[in-house]
Amino acid sequence: MTELPILVTGATGKSGRRVVSQLRARGLPVRAAGRNGEHVFDWTDRGTWDAALEGVRSIYIVQLDGTKLVRPFVERAARHGVRRIVLASGRGIDMPGYAQDSSGVLEGLLDSETAVRESGLEWTISRPGWFAQNFSEGFFADAVRVGELRLPAGDGATAFVDAEDIAAVVVAALTEDRHAGQIYELSGPRAVTLGEAVATISEATGREVRYVPLSVQGYVAELVQQGWPPADAESFADVIEPLRTGKDEYVSNGVQRALGRPPRTFAEFARSTAAAGGWPA
Repeated sequence: MTELPILVTGATGKSGRRVVSQLRARGLPVRAAGRNGEHVFDWTDRGTWDAALEGVRSIYIVQLDGTKLVRPFVERAARHGVRRIVLASGRGIDMPGYAQDSSGVLEGLLDSETAVRESGLEWTISRPGWFAQNFSEGFFADAVRVGELRLPAGDGATAFVDAEDIAAVVVAALTEDRHAGQIYELSGPRAVTLGEAVATISEATGREVRYVPLSVQGYVAELVQQGWPPADAESFADVIEPLRTGKDEYVSNGVQRALGRPPRTFAEFARSTAAAGGWPA
């Protein structure tokens, strides 16, 4: 299977581009697909699906949040002769009351997992928790660069997982036979609070980053003042809820199971990111 191109959707995203990089480092052919990727692929334009699927046998699926497009995509993939699928899902999606789901994200993830498991193809599901890279290229990056992270997360702790580990698990599942039928919940080796996280980043970068805990109401009001529509501000506050309530505090063993080694620590992520210039002043 590895002599044929491996399709990576979401190839410009946090996990996708790392999967592409790690596969190519092994000398494997990759079709890097995305709306702005090397190969044009758009979840909302089914006319782009067939060209992406032509001649591939393995796929990494990074789905579009709040949709149920994975099911018809997997059906079409099977008609193209695809044999192996690795699905990016999310940790906690089968935990009752994990988070508010006003945008249908959790519902879509659950439908996608069901579609993959029922597809008749070889499948593996990756369920990462909160990415450590949210501090360097995601939700929190701009605030970290400014030096003050303001969130309604209280003192809740989360076992942030390094996207490099996520990609390594995905690459193993795409290229090795022993991962079929596995669900890998992925986390870091220890939960840290946001206060601990920014202190670690401060130490790695040599400049102070502060965490300021806000109430949910205060946070929503700040976003609205910045120009956010109230409904969007409230939805984003819902996203933060698992951080505040500590629902991602538990540690998962997926990295160890898949790779035979422990996951990288948050401190290792911070040091490597700082060394690579990930937080320019």
